[in-house]
Amino acid sequence: MRKAQRRRFWLYTVVTVFAQPLASEALAQSYPNKPVRMVVGMVAGGGTDVTARLVAQKLSEHLGQPVVVENRPGASTAIGTERVAKSPTDGYTLLMLSCTTSVLSAMRTNLPYDLERDFAPVSMVTTAPLVLLVHPSVPARDVKELIALARSRPGKLNYGSSGVGGISHLAGELFSLMAKVKLVHVPFKGGGESVIASASGQVDMNFPSVATATPLHGAGKLRALAVSSAKRSSLLPSIPTLDESGLPGYDLFCWWGVLAPAAVPKDIIAQLNAVIGKIVNTPEMKESINKQGMEPQTNSLEQFAAFMRNEMAQYAKLVKLAGLKIE
Repeated sequence: MRKAQRRRFWLYTVVTVFAQPLASEALAQSYPNKPVRMVVGMVAGGGTDVTARLVAQKLSEHLGQPVVVENRPGASTAIGTERVAKSPTDGYTLLMLSCTTSVLSAMRTNLPYDLERDFAPVSMVTTAPLVLLVHPSVPARDVKELIALARSRPGKLNYGSSGVGGISHLAGELFSLMAKVKLVHVPFKGGGESVIASASGQVDMNFPSVATATPLHGAGKLRALAVSSAKRSSLLPSIPTLDESGLPGYDLFCWWGVLAPAAVPKDIIAQLNAVIGKIVNTPEMKESINKQGMEPQTNSLEQFAAFMRNEMAQYAKLVKLAGLKIE
């Protein structure tokens, strides 16, 4: 290479190296200057969609740009998740992640994305414990009686879920493992269908969300024995936890949070984290979230990343112990 060519080569290299952070900084300073898209990997109306729309509305007000919710259902949330993973890394395409998507990553090794590699955690938004419900015909008034009943009738009691790999499915499998009982899993096409089957007595047990469980328990159609989280739900404070009820260490709940493609500038991620933390913790937003049977929960970037790693590790362990898989 001639001397002049070498000089131009090194000049190009230096300019390129220094221009990249400057471009990222300029992008962060002007962000956002156009609408932001928040992708939901499920159909409209579910917990993930509702959470996304609550956040999107307030996020729009604080960012000064529309935040549009885009439903991309299919393949147990994999289609929408892949859509965001392969989006431009400019902060204008976000993902409302649910625990279901994290469970999917633990059950399938052939996904076209990796949650840890391809995404940057922004913030958790809400959490929602599940509620162990039994049909009134089940002769158990508390969890200890239910465990004793299940042990006396191995393979006779069953529980419904929203489908293989859903959080309610995992809740039932974790219950079986920790209580050392054999329950029969009955998957349905969705949470609504599963709960209807429980209320009609087609299945003995279920692990729906607090929002679904509260009216059924109040009407006496199903009996609430415990909540699945380590702490009692503020929405059902009189119902004990499974941890309190004879299964120490039981702690499983659903959660929702915002992710962005991995290479989005850190300043944009930090900006979104700060804004989400602010809007979710307002009295108005807390009330809206509680009405959906959820509880607000935000955290720092580092805390959310650590939380996700821990949850995914726990899901993977549970999936392996229970021998679960999605075909």
